[in-house]
Amino acid sequence: MLAPYNREAAVEYARKWALSRNPNYSNFDTLGGDCTNFVSQCLYAGSGVMNPTPTFGWYYYSASNRSPSWTGVEFLYNFLVRKSGIGPVGVEVPMEAVQPGDISQFAGGPGRFTHSQFIVSVGRQPALSNILVCTHTYDSLDRPLSSYEFDRIRFIRIEGVRR
Repeated sequence: MLAPYNREAAVEYARKWALSRNPNYSNFDTLGGDCTNFVSQCLYAGSGVMNPTPTFGWYYYSASNRSPSWTGVEFLYNFLVRKSGIGPVGVEVPMEAVQPGDISQFAGGPGRFTHSQFIVSVGRQPALSNILVCTHTYDSLDRPLSSYEFDRIRFIRIEGVRR
């Protein structure tokens, strides 16, 4: 059974820190980007729980003591869609099923996904033009997905939290 995910707290966190950095977390802009670190912070604000399992968990204690899933795009995806373990739980969904508090990820071609965004607003009929995101690396507050260039996009709906 999944505990509730607090979408409102996650969205509030995203909007508060979209254009600046929370001093409790390192900034990874110069180490490949801060986008997934920021998305993880938002997810943590909404879930209230980390998974301290070495290597395959989802946690941040310091820049040198964090899981790959906290800051890596593909690692975060794999963590969220896993079938067991504590932490937020996600499922890949079509664009029409996204809600504020979910995430999107971009791929620039046929290869890996390389950028994560946190969804803060969705229009009545979800479209790239009315799904707004907050993100780091290319710091953005309430930016429409239609303003980005990408080849592929995927959406991950957060269904709840395993405790």
